[in-house]
Amino acid sequence: MTDALRSQGLGMRYGHRHALADCTLSIPAGHVVGLVGPNGAGKTTLLHLAVGLLTPASGTIEVLGGKPGSGPAQLAKVGYVAQDTPLYAGLTVADHLKLGAHLNPGWDMAVAAERIERLRLDPRQKAGKMSGGQRAQLALTMAIAKNPELLIMDEPIASLDPLARSDFLRSLADFTAARQVSVVLSSHLLGDLERICDYLIVLVGSRVQVAGEVSDLLASHRMLTGVRADPAIMPPGSTVISASRDGRPRMVLARVAGPVDETAWPGGPITLEDLVLAYMSRATDAPRRESALKGQS
Repeated sequence: MTDALRSQGLGMRYGHRHALADCTLSIPAGHVVGLVGPNGAGKTTLLHLAVGLLTPASGTIEVLGGKPGSGPAQLAKVGYVAQDTPLYAGLTVADHLKLGAHLNPGWDMAVAAERIERLRLDPRQKAGKMSGGQRAQLALTMAIAKNPELLIMDEPIASLDPLARSDFLRSLADFTAARQVSVVLSSHLLGDLERICDYLIVLVGSRVQVAGEVSDLLASHRMLTGVRADPAIMPPGSTVISASRDGRPRMVLARVAGPVDETAWPGGPITLEDLVLAYMSRATDAPRRESALKGQS
């Protein structure tokens, strides 16, 4: 099966600033992927490269086996919901569906109409008069009715209230359950990602910190208590990801090579939030440690 997204040494610069550096990924098709990281990490840049809105400065990227944005056939495979869920303010809901049918050869008007009715969106209402949740649902409807093989979404629920967010995620879950489609969803809301995503990418400082199936990542990391972050006394084959500095007892989140002897290294499983925050902290702290070492030399 062709990967949903594959990149090798992918890089993008804005002037002297790296927006993405040496990004190498291989995302199998059929997953719902959560893309997380702090503001400015490169998430939107990666998604813009994936849909063909940007051209890489270095490296390569393939989406569903093709070059992003390379022609009508490639464009038809990918649905995209941008961060601000852009719609035409002066067009009604019905106008948007007609436009979608005109622009997309694989458009499924029955699916679009059913969603609009189920969500109780007024076909006569203009997009500019709709609430944030309604606009997000209309944008998702436009992307779904396109019949994509890959759906890419850049923080589409960031500004929604909890109820609208829940409705949006339920719609997305229904869509992915009904069709063989891959999804890449960028979000800061880890609780929401934990509900729907089975694959995770953590991007910090323009670089991928960790990527893989959520179940595998959680199984291969453990929180160890009462130990020092010293490789000499850690479980064999383990790598320290983060360590508490002043907590009692000391806590170390480590990537482990296999089962851990709980009598020697007490601890337990971790949550998705533990994992993400540990890798974000490690990536953020690395430049500070390098700077401190340079100052001592």
